[in-house]
Amino acid sequence: MAREDSVEHDEDLQELVTGEAVALDLRPSSFVLRAAGTIIDFIVYFGSYIAIVIVMITLADQLGLDQALITAISVVALVLCLVVIPTAVETLSQGKSLGKLAVGSRIVRDDGGSIGFRHAFIRALTGIFEIFMTFGGMAAIIALLNGRAKRLGDLVAGTYSQNERVSKLVTPVYGVPTALAEWARTADVATLPDALARRVAAFLAQAASLTPETRERLSRELADEVSVFVSPVPAGNAELFLAAVVSVRRDRESAALDLERAGLERLAPVLGGMPRGFPDRG
Repeated sequence: MAREDSVEHDEDLQELVTGEAVALDLRPSSFVLRAAGTIIDFIVYFGSYIAIVIVMITLADQLGLDQALITAISVVALVLCLVVIPTAVETLSQGKSLGKLAVGSRIVRDDGGSIGFRHAFIRALTGIFEIFMTFGGMAAIIALLNGRAKRLGDLVAGTYSQNERVSKLVTPVYGVPTALAEWARTADVATLPDALARRVAAFLAQAASLTPETRERLSRELADEVSVFVSPVPAGNAELFLAAVVSVRRDRESAALDLERAGLERLAPVLGGMPRGFPDRG
């Protein structure tokens, strides 16, 4: 199905059309999930900095370190804990951190690809001001003002937080569903156009990997197109209807091929033999 825009936004889902014209439904993390993950990362990174400062103060008394040296080490520790380590973690893990692992999210580019060093560095650098200096206040305000809960670092870097956890999916159905077994015996199911048949087969094969909302939407759209070739159209779940149609067509086409094969086998002696009275010269 052709689309003029490469990226369409929805309240909960972002639809991305790849270069191969495959539509992907990507789910941005909600504000609550982003806040929870940020709080965890804040505790880890800022807590690490506080721990280093405490250790340095303790060692300063014991070793008699100069105050200027202690200040310099504190600044280095601040940069290390708030910029270097977050940048390295997100770069090496391709957008994840301890907080993001806990809430099931990952930072990706606006086009859905993995982030690189530049994206992670910009996010970490802006995070000093919007997260650590304002205790997350500025990041929260900006995230509430856009549809994908982006903070300032995401807006500058061209990234967003993608939710990688979805609800439990229904097991895909193979064969004619029990609820439609009686209907399948007498239903008139015409041959589907090749393009539509391929789309239905691809949907049934990949249904288990789709989000529940996407699975239901696509099944309804395909069922509307398939219903033109089916009579009568049964009431009920759209995905079960598609599975039944595919199974009926498969079984009937298989039976037709078996009959054709049996007919060719009966005709094989005639088709492969020599005309009556004509000598076989091998």
